[in-house]
Amino acid sequence: MNSIIDLTGKRGLVVGIANEHSIATGCATLFRAAGAELAVTYLNDKAEPFVRPVAEALQSPLVMPCDVRVPGQLEAVFERVTKEWGRLDFVLHSIAFAPADDLHASLVDCSAEGFALAMDVSCHSFIRMTRLALPLMPDGGSLMTVSFLGAERAVDHYNVMGPVKAALESSVRYLAVDLAARRVHVHAISAGAVKTRAASGIDHFDALLDDVRSHTPAKHLVTIEEIGRIATVLASEAGMTLTGSTIYADAGFHITA
Repeated sequence: MNSIIDLTGKRGLVVGIANEHSIATGCATLFRAAGAELAVTYLNDKAEPFVRPVAEALQSPLVMPCDVRVPGQLEAVFERVTKEWGRLDFVLHSIAFAPADDLHASLVDCSAEGFALAMDVSCHSFIRMTRLALPLMPDGGSLMTVSFLGAERAVDHYNVMGPVKAALESSVRYLAVDLAARRVHVHAISAGAVKTRAASGIDHFDALLDDVRSHTPAKHLVTIEEIGRIATVLASEAGMTLTGSTIYADAGFHITA
């Protein structure tokens, strides 16, 4: 690890690990390698057996359930972090959801209920996390969320998640302005397509992966660890001059797509 990327003594919260192949796992692994202590969450009892081994590998002292659709669970996460640690230096938000019927439908056929739920889980939860994290960041910090190029371009089969991720990236810009005086930096990481459990819910995802691969300059997909390196920079002092931007961790897909 380059000495300029040093997270020793920093504490971070990672929300969105589903299993060892998650983008959040790649980021958490690099955070830990740089010296950070991590709190992690799992979605529910069904997901816990897949997340526990990752948490153990990360030596995470705080492993908590967090389904942002369940009233009080997100608040309980921050209450425990407050009780156990009293502060946070960075937060990674790597969660997204849309009901299958709405995700697989063209946007014009998306239901109002499905659109609202996708927006709440995938976008507004980041705003909620920001509000809860602020009291734990009196000396500043870093807030990160994960996006995709479908936020700014129409990507086949991405459907409702396109406008939802666009709202997420816009929220990053507004939050960055709101929080600049507090030295809290806000970032969107536009990750290249990765074969994760969550992404596999997108129709024709294998075809999307092939298309992304063919449009990257070096004809290869990014790995979760490569995305994690970018996140680690953003969580470190080296990333403190950046805020409000969408950072592309996609092997150049966004310049050729």
